[in-house]
Amino acid sequence: MADLRKPHTDPDRFICIYPAYINSKKTIAEGRRITVEKAVQNPTCVEIADVCRANKLNAIIEGDKMYTREWNRDVQYRGRVRVQLRNEDGSPCVDKLPSRKAVMLRVAEDIPKLKTRTQKSGGGDQTLQVGEGSKKSKKKKK
Repeated sequence: MADLRKPHTDPDRFICIYPAYINSKKTIAEGRRITVEKAVQNPTCVEIADVCRANKLNAIIEGDKMYTREWNRDVQYRGRVRVQLRNEDGSPCVDKLPSRKAVMLRVAEDIPKLKTRTQKSGGGDQTLQVGEGSKKSKKKKK
């Protein structure tokens, strides 16, 4: 009798990671699967896929999918990422990331380090400094 199980390299066998799983703005009831302290604020499926690929994992973005508990239908909340955890022989693709939980924790840890995140926060800091400087100069004039 033939073995009907799909190989680990088939995308249907990859694990799914929705942005809600690692979103610090979500509650556990809304789908968060890691602690708030380790979660990230509003991650996107593109950021998740980028971090997975940087960690040498095979990742596929499925932009048309929606998390079932997500009530907001905006584009930024859409999508999921399929990640290959195991090789053809069943061994982990990356030894440091053997489980779904380990992948989610690594992704949440690395997303704040992405250039897109650091540039956004850097730009925000500059505008705050300019605003603070103008307030100080007004105080000096008085």
